[in-house]
Parts: sequence; C-alpha cells; structure tokens
Amino acid sequence: MPFVSDNAASVHPNIWEAMRAADNPDMPYDGDRQSAILDERFSELFGRECAALWVATGTAANCLALGTLVQPHGGVVCHREAHVEVDEGGAPGFYLHGAKLMLADGNSAKLKPSDIAAVVEPIRDDVHQVQPHAISITQASEYGCSYNAQELSELGAYANMRGLGIHMDGARFANAVAFLDCAPAEAVGPCDTLSFGFIKNGGLGSEAVILFDPARADEVRYRRKRAGHLQCKGRYLAAQILAMLDGDLWLENARSANAAAAEIAGACGERLIHPVEANEIFMRCTAAERDSLRAQDFEFYDWGDDAARFVTAWNTPQEHAVALAKAIAAL
Repeated sequence: MPFVSDNAASVHPNIWEAMRAADNPDMPYDGDRQSAILDERFSELFGRECAALWVATGTAANCLALGTLVQPHGGVVCHREAHVEVDEGGAPGFYLHGAKLMLADGNSAKLKPSDIAAVVEPIRDDVHQVQPHAISITQASEYGCSYNAQELSELGAYANMRGLGIHMDGARFANAVAFLDCAPAEAVGPCDTLSFGFIKNGGLGSEAVILFDPARADEVRYRRKRAGHLQCKGRYLAAQILAMLDGDLWLENARSANAAAAEIAGACGERLIHPVEANEIFMRCTAAERDSLRAQDFEFYDWGDDAARFVTAWNTPQEHAVALAKAIAAL
C-alpha cells in the first residue's frame, strides 16, 4: 500500500480526457486556445488580475517565479528545509544566475517575521554583503503545515517594511486551501508570485507560474524559453491545468488526500512530530517498528533514524488509510 509520495499517484482520468480533447491542430507553443484563457481562469479564481504560464515541473515554476523578484547579486530568504534549498539540485542558483539562498530557521518549516529578521537584520547595507531581495515560503510547508491568513498578513507587513518580494512554493497549495477551508486568495495572501502545483494532486506534467503583477509575464516568457521550458505543443499542458480547475477538481482531490491523512494522523497520538495540516504525516518510530509496517505491505520513506514520512494522495483508498492507522495504533 503506497504512502511514499503523492508524486507517485495515478493521473486523474479527467486529465487524460482533457489531453485527448486537445489533440487537434492548434497554434504552437503558448498560442493555442487553452493557453490563451489561463490568465482569465486564474484571475477569476483569485479574484484579482494575474498572469498564468505553464511549465512542466515545480522546480522550473519556483525558479522562474523567483527570477522576477531577485537580481543575480541579491538573495532569497527561505527556510533551511525549503524545497528550493534541499531538493532542487542547485536550480535556483542556476536560474537566478548566482543569487544566494539565505537560510532561516522556523518551526515545522514555516517562517515568521522574527525568523526572517534574524537572517536579514544583521546584514550591512553595503556592497560587501549580499542584500535580501525576496522571501520564499512553502504552502503547505515541507512538513505539511499551512500558513493561515494572519500569519501571511504578518509576513506581508514585514516584507513591505523591508522592501522584499514574496514567492510562494505551492506544490501542495491545494492541500493548504482544503485544510484552511478558505478562498485561494486568502491562502496566498500578499505573495507576489505563486508556483501553483497540480502534479502532486492528480496532474501529469504541468504546473502554473502565477504572477500577481501581470506586467512581469513577458519577462517570464523569455526566461521560460531560454531555460528550455517552452514546449512546442503547449496546449497539452494548458489542458491539464484547465481540467484541474474545472469544477474545482483540484480542491476535491486535495480534500480527499487530506481526509486520508487525517485518518492516519488520528492513530499517531504523541508520535506526531508536526501538526497534520495537509497530506503528510511525520511520525516517530523505531527501525523495528518501520520494519513491522513494511512487513504489512506499507510503503513509505524513513525520515532519519527514528521517524517515518507517510504521504497520502488524491486516490488513496479509504481502506488503505484505515489499515495503516490500525497498524500504527498496534505498534
């Protein structure tokens, strides 16, 4: 029973249907009818004007979005466990032409203004030190915790005071919106850019770069091409995104994944390392206990020597979640 990663989950049938429906001649690159309406659809979703561009990976989405906020001589403040730091193979430095990631600490991979201040306030305002240009946060965080509206507002106030842009890595943005039970605009708050994730949530190979300053869109279009991410038949990427937006499938899928995670979390008790506010569970357990779970056909990642990570997906069967919960309770 798979709990390794939501990246390993099946593609939702609606995505395949949308791609088949798009399999007719249309303009190449992003000149097709599907790509042309992305701005409108996302502007409706967020209740404000924005530009939306497809890319094939979350790493590309993060880096292209950050490129609108950071100059090569500047820095991005992020959590030291952030995906952009730990799991993107140095791509931010590559895409940002040497801009520095400035690492901060915070509970559950989230950042507060005081966490960011601890990094940026000691920096002298002179050419000998890298100056912070932006903040990057993850919604939901790498440890499955969500920023609420108040937390985002506080971050926005600090960023405004310091003249910093804010980027949001939204690989699991849908899961955060589902947990917070709020409008998407509330879950993105004051952010300037958002990497809106779909692949972990039932998609195939398309993510969206959302720019809340549409005037920056052409800048990203040129960089997307230069980075090798302007696909010739872009309509297939746009079709995937539109299929997820139709009927709020993205939100329905996230709610399903979150419900499975909540079922498992209920059996973990004091073993939980972080609150479960999306679709990831981090649990303390010994090597022997992990062996016992694997012997019962549960697949998951070890998380260091004394913990495990379980990730649910949009199509995790309820009986699998219940079975894992019972197995954990019996440890």
